[in-house]
Amino acid sequence: MEDLQYPIGRFNSPEVITDVQLKGYIDDIRHLPNLLEIAVQGLDAWQLETPYRPGGWTIQQVVHHLVDSHTNAITRFKWALTEDAPLIKAYDEAAWAELPDVQHTPVNVSVTILYGLHTRWVHLMEHLTPAQWERTFIHPESGKTFGLKTVAGNYAWHGMHHLAHIVNLKEREGW
Repeated sequence: MEDLQYPIGRFNSPEVITDVQLKGYIDDIRHLPNLLEIAVQGLDAWQLETPYRPGGWTIQQVVHHLVDSHTNAITRFKWALTEDAPLIKAYDEAAWAELPDVQHTPVNVSVTILYGLHTRWVHLMEHLTPAQWERTFIHPESGKTFGLKTVAGNYAWHGMHHLAHIVNLKEREGW
């Protein structure tokens, strides 16, 4: 079950994130929309409603979740860049995945949103100064402080993690 839930493993941030690692994170975020579009291309409604694992979200929910999550991520980046160590807002991901927009919006809409969102996010990250990369925010549930380099790594992982859910399901099902 662990392999189905975490097909690329859990995110583990290195203590020191090098410029090369950071560029890799940005590139993963840059390429996710294209990879996601390819992964869901040609899937029918039944396939999109298939959970990637027992008790897991459907492909449709995963695609819409990526937009919800990464919209929050860029917002958190901007808070950290414009406020001193802000306390961010958490959200109930599972509840959001059950809302009507997730159930009734075609996945291509969220893929399109992800292209625009990630283009803006990549442009933001590519133009940050070293001092801006050292900015932080505080997560309200854990009380932990997160630096933007770690956040970039976490969301790069997050995108690839959910992409792997879809790709692995397709492989298992022979789609």
